[in-house]
Amino acid sequence: MPAALHIGTCSWKYPSWNGLVYSSEKPENFLREYSKKYGSVEIDQWFWSLFGVDKIVLPNATVVEEYANSINPEFRFVIKAPNSISLTHLYKQYSAGKLVENPHFLSPELYNNFLFSITGIAKNVGAINLQFEYLNKLKMSSAALFLERIVNFISKIDTSIPLCIEIRNPNILSTAYFEMLQDSGIGHTFCQGYYMPDIRDVFEKYESLLSNTCIIRLLGPDRQGIEKISGKVWNKIVAPKDAEIAGIAKLIQRMVDQSGMDVYLNVNNHYEGSAPVTIDRLQSYL
Repeated sequence: MPAALHIGTCSWKYPSWNGLVYSSEKPENFLREYSKKYGSVEIDQWFWSLFGVDKIVLPNATVVEEYANSINPEFRFVIKAPNSISLTHLYKQYSAGKLVENPHFLSPELYNNFLFSITGIAKNVGAINLQFEYLNKLKMSSAALFLERIVNFISKIDTSIPLCIEIRNPNILSTAYFEMLQDSGIGHTFCQGYYMPDIRDVFEKYESLLSNTCIIRLLGPDRQGIEKISGKVWNKIVAPKDAEIAGIAKLIQRMVDQSGMDVYLNVNNHYEGSAPVTIDRLQSYL
């Protein structure tokens, strides 16, 4: 299959996109109307899945069917895998003063159960994003151990749907990390924001080790700050990044045209203030 660029947003149900994406603030079916404008979208609602050691919530079959019936055959989803797989410890839960370990961390069985739960839209899933939080020494003692755990996980899961890995530790971005991805046939998720290095610099440094599918997430550096400025009304640019956008557009063209990568670009409202407007700005350079 030839390399391609798939552009979409991070989630889609925003009434303030009325006039940009939707014909009203409350369309009958947000996703159906969204899919008439864009060819891809990130689903993040299933990421929030770990509510206790024995309480994991996987995608609901009724919702999966609803999504399947709302799109055209060419539409593609990027799905954030459940955090019950990617969290080393439970959020803010302690025992004897220590964080509670997540026994499902990098569980191949749980990942394959997750894949089964999205069977209804599997043919429309372009990539799955396995997002890790920042891992301090208490959560992961070394980058080498992290890579070892990842390799073991990948060897036991179904990878028929492309899998990409998103990390929030700049020190893990290394030759060893990208060689591991290359050897395993796994993609990288380029995260622009959250104190990670500029994605253009990362690509430039490790281009020779990059191939296959990748995800680009434009997230922005200051989520709370932009929410305050925008009032969570996402219909205009409030934090323009003109030079950065032009550079990212060039990067995307290079990835697709020269490196032959299948690229999923997901834009967040928090990047500039309005994901649809940012996409328009990016497309003017493509």
